[in-house]
Amino acid sequence: MQASDTSSQLSAPRTAPASRRAVLTASLAVPAASAGVLGLSACDTGGDSTDPGVRPGERLAALDDVPVGEPTYVRTESGGEAYVYRSDDTTVAAFGTICTHQGCSVQPDGAELRCPCHQSVFDAATGEVVSGPAPSPLPAVRVTIEGEEIVAE
Repeated sequence: MQASDTSSQLSAPRTAPASRRAVLTASLAVPAASAGVLGLSACDTGGDSTDPGVRPGERLAALDDVPVGEPTYVRTESGGEAYVYRSDDTTVAAFGTICTHQGCSVQPDGAELRCPCHQSVFDAATGEVVSGPAPSPLPAVRVTIEGEEIVAE
């Protein structure tokens, strides 16, 4: 056989056709990886991101806007975020909105604040960890009642 004939007979290596299982596995891997990236976007593992950013003297809410026994989300004029909790007519507390585990935003659930990412649960009246992997309580925002307003100290 001549060299020119040999080169004409060379071709790309043959591969076996992809199995149905391989195709299905690959098609499921992409959405699963995408979901993982999207799920992590709710968490912030860098730095101390649990600081609520509420400044002393800032108004958080009118007293009448915070029902007794229910955490109420507030955003201040400076962009600070907190949950205000009113135990009774004269007792208020406020806590940051970011879970101390991996930085996800907590959500109100009755008299608790729950982290949807890893299921940490916090007492809305005290900020203390009730259950879950969170290593510490939610950061407290010192507040007082001035007239009919809840104000950061």
